[in-house]
Amino acid sequence: MTSRLFKSIDNAPLIVFRIFFGLLFACETFGAILTGWVRANFIRPEFTFSHIGMDWLQPLPGYGMYFYFGIMGCLSLAVMLGYKYRYSLGLLTLFWAGAYFMQKTSYNNHYYLLLLISFIMLFLPANRYASLDVKQNPGLEKFSMPAWCSWVLVFQVAIVYFFATAAKLYPDWLDGTYTGLLFSEINTLPLIEKLFRNPGFHIFIAYAGIAFDGLIVPLLLWKRTRTLALIASFLFHLFNSIFLKIGIFPYFALSFAVFFYPPETIRGVFFKHKPVVVSEIEGGNLLGRSLFYFFFIPYFIVQLALPIRHWFIKGDVLWTEEGHRLSWRMMLRERSGTINFRVIDKKTKNRIFYPFESHLTHKQLEGVSTKPDMIWQMAQRIKSEFLKKGIQVSIYADCYVSINRKIPLALIDPNVDLASAPWDYFLHNDWILLPKGGK
Repeated sequence: MTSRLFKSIDNAPLIVFRIFFGLLFACETFGAILTGWVRANFIRPEFTFSHIGMDWLQPLPGYGMYFYFGIMGCLSLAVMLGYKYRYSLGLLTLFWAGAYFMQKTSYNNHYYLLLLISFIMLFLPANRYASLDVKQNPGLEKFSMPAWCSWVLVFQVAIVYFFATAAKLYPDWLDGTYTGLLFSEINTLPLIEKLFRNPGFHIFIAYAGIAFDGLIVPLLLWKRTRTLALIASFLFHLFNSIFLKIGIFPYFALSFAVFFYPPETIRGVFFKHKPVVVSEIEGGNLLGRSLFYFFFIPYFIVQLALPIRHWFIKGDVLWTEEGHRLSWRMMLRERSGTINFRVIDKKTKNRIFYPFESHLTHKQLEGVSTKPDMIWQMAQRIKSEFLKKGIQVSIYADCYVSINRKIPLALIDPNVDLASAPWDYFLHNDWILLPKGGK
């Protein structure tokens, strides 16, 4: 196994992936500006709900976030062209991390995946061929790489699909409840709409999703089924792109296919004039071995631990949301709810009217009505506003939430003062109520 990891192979897959990666990242960032996503999530809101612990991370004033995303788009193109690769990708990773942690109202798993792949690519020699860096400095050119450079990306995408499969093994997915809600809302051609509203189709999609996520990586790894799996992957992701409108993710997922084919095949398709590489063990590359053993192995241990942390937290993650993020729990449920904050002056015991809705966008209000971490953050913000006026307050929340349009239940303990309640990053927060029968 060790010899296979450190075998010298053609670097064509990594070079092609760098080009796809940079192009798709540019589409993501420039597209965020053109579609109004930046305006909706960074410019219109009075403030953003950053990840807890990063509340200081707020958008640039005025139209600054347009420039922020514009810079990321330019950096993405520089990565695609292999221009000042380490600097361009390093800055892109830093900027994207800022945007990712700055808001979670429109949280999406592919934003997280982009961040992880950017981080991984920083350590890979993806600019050693077909790049402006090589054109400026021919001494950088190299036609090979250690095989582990491909395997780390294969393993990363395998983690995504494995945990996406595991997350679907719950009743509302298995009986077609959620897929029914998802597809019944899609407006398209009458004949297709009729299909999308058919309960049998909902069951088919539910199990097709489980089968695809669970089998696609093994089928791509096996030579006999590889091309068939690629065709299935193309059809699956194209369907999702057209009907579910999930941005660049379908095409980003397809771009990983270059690592499942023999490097010689990728070279023959994309770089017909690239010199042939003779495979050999890179025994003298101590830096590469150290990087693999002391960085990537610990990195993947963390990647395996994060998605299972909710199994060790009291309550069902589907209800509490504790451990939901960073866990590849993608498109699994519909949450809806209502909330009312009761603000009480600690000194006079009088209730103070606070129109919290007027400070939020519609999308933010949806999050604050259903997600415990955003509810807690809103309470902390209200507390802070009154402290600036010299008023100490207690804050209580009356919140009822429905999962997949079922009967709404109380989510937050109405007798707990959220202004003074701590946030537990690793265990269950007791002020999040559990439905009867919750573990």
